[in-house]
Amino acid sequence: MTQARFKIVFNGELMPDINLETAKENLARLFKSDHTRINSLFNGATVDIKRDLSENEADQYLKALQGAGAKVRKEPDLAASLSLVETDDHREEGSEPAGNAQMTCPKCAHPQAKAVECSACGIVIEKFIARQALLAENPPQVVSASATPYATPKAAVAETLPEFSELKALSTDGRIGRLRYLAWSMVLMLACLPLFGVAAGFFAVSEILGGLLMVVVGIAVAVVGIMFGVQRLHDIGWSGWLLLVTLVPVVGGVFSLLLFIIPGSSEANRFGPPPPPNSTAVKVLAGLWLAAIGLGLVLAIALP
Repeated sequence: MTQARFKIVFNGELMPDINLETAKENLARLFKSDHTRINSLFNGATVDIKRDLSENEADQYLKALQGAGAKVRKEPDLAASLSLVETDDHREEGSEPAGNAQMTCPKCAHPQAKAVECSACGIVIEKFIARQALLAENPPQVVSASATPYATPKAAVAETLPEFSELKALSTDGRIGRLRYLAWSMVLMLACLPLFGVAAGFFAVSEILGGLLMVVVGIAVAVVGIMFGVQRLHDIGWSGWLLLVTLVPVVGGVFSLLLFIIPGSSEANRFGPPPPPNSTAVKVLAGLWLAAIGLGLVLAIALP
């Protein structure tokens, strides 16, 4: 005995508490179709959404479409004729789809003549629509993060960096920009001049004591200058060990010049966040240092 076949019929009516636009959006998403084709279902005429279905398949389509907002109904399909999507069961052996009948792939929206498969993405259209109906009826369950031990931890595990780094003049940690490097170098130079003057004064008392003080002051100035240079290299993103390049003749002079020219990274790097904005004092001291360098160049050119 031949099993009874059913069809899904729609005449444009909507389920309670469902507006027209929501229903259209749901149907377009369900069938992966364009809005032009969906709008044609709401012209007031009775449309056979799906035909030649078993009772189980018809029930699945019924639930999926009603869940989308369309007030469809299931009716016996006595004719069991062609559905909206033609399949092998709907064609006579050796016959081909009508050349003038057009369709749109429900997955990739590729327009083509009616066929069993999409010529663009290769899906079997009948099976794809049935699968979409099943997914609409039984959506996949989302496992919450607390239900699995393999979930990504919710707590913040990365180190939270401040917006700006803390300034530490007498340290090799941290970062300083070009202007601050000039300003601090200017302060170091102004501070060492009286110290060298005091050490030179001790030569009148004792050459040994005066020479010893000169060495101590020179070492202290060199150590502080190295700290400034390391922090300037950190601001660029380079290792502080590159400061040893300044000991190489000629190359060292060019490298020292680069420390005044190359800008630092505006974001945090492996040496920490960027330095705070330059204060007015930093800008003034940096300007004095540049003025002193410019004056020295002028005097060197002007004087014989």
